[in-house]
Amino acid sequence: MTNRTLTIIKPDAFGAGKAGKIIAHLEQGGFKVVAARVMRLTTAQAGEFYAVHKGRPFYGELVEFMTSGDCMPMILEKANAVLALRDAIGATDPAEAAAGTVRKLYAESKGRNAIHASDSDENAARESRFFFSETDCIRG
Repeated sequence: MTNRTLTIIKPDAFGAGKAGKIIAHLEQGGFKVVAARVMRLTTAQAGEFYAVHKGRPFYGELVEFMTSGDCMPMILEKANAVLALRDAIGATDPAEAAAGTVRKLYAESKGRNAIHASDSDENAARESRFFFSETDCIRG
C-alpha cells in the first residue's frame, strides 16, 4: 500500500548544499516528493514540533539547532513510507548508520544528523499537517 511520511532536511544539510543530493537519493530509492517547502523555524515552531521530547536532555539543543538555519520539510510517498524512509536514512548516529544511508553519506554527527523522519503513520500524518495543508500536496 502506498502511503505518505514526513521528512525534514535539517539546517546542517540544507545549509551545506546537500538537499539536492538527499532528494535525489530518496527518489532513486522509490520515494515521490508530493510536497516541499523551504523555511526557517521559529523557536516557538521548533518547540511545538519537538514537544514530544520536552524534558529530555537534548531538547533545548535540538530546538536551537532546528532554528539555526533554513530547513526543508517534505512529504514523501511510497509503499510502507514510514518504515522505508527510516531504513533509507539510517541510524541517528551516522557512525552507526548502514552504508549507503542518508545519514552515513551526509550527516556530520548524532546531533547534526542531516534529516528527520516520522516514526509512525500517526506521527507522519500529524507532522505533515504541521507544515502542509491538504491543498499543498500533489495529487496522483
